[in-house]
Amino acid sequence: MKLLSISLLSLMSLTLMSASSSVEDLGTLPSYKLKALSGKEVDLADYGKNNKITVIDFWATWCKPCINELQAIADYYDEWQEEYGVELVAVSLDNQRTAPKVAGTVKSFQWDYDILIDLNGESYRKFNFASPPYLVLVDQNGKIVYKHSGYLPGSEEELKEKIEEIAAVE
Repeated sequence: MKLLSISLLSLMSLTLMSASSSVEDLGTLPSYKLKALSGKEVDLADYGKNNKITVIDFWATWCKPCINELQAIADYYDEWQEEYGVELVAVSLDNQRTAPKVAGTVKSFQWDYDILIDLNGESYRKFNFASPPYLVLVDQNGKIVYKHSGYLPGSEEELKEKIEEIAAVE
């Protein structure tokens, strides 16, 4: 009986350790066109082909938690770029009416991210989420390894841990 208990505990420990250190494979980025602030058309799937860890944050100018999340990430972004070669893409979900505010918002916060605009709401359908903020983390091989909906202060710490985990796998 004692041997069985020890065996079960060992098995549970191994399972927990592998679950906490494994990176999920949640598919690859879907291919669809978005507009950059410059007006250039960009295929989102191309960000999965650049051999970089990529954070894609879906946001809107009218979404206070979105702004808070992008500001929190800004505090780490330079460090993440330097240490892990991370790239951040902020996809605005603003519609025709609110999209003109995107450039001003980006400028006022001095975000140094790739900014794309999804005027048609295609991102909602491609990633199957209901509202921003919504974050997707893509590894160096183009695989989606983490998704997160909503923002609470401190969520960026969890993202940082995922980035470190992915970088360690490489």
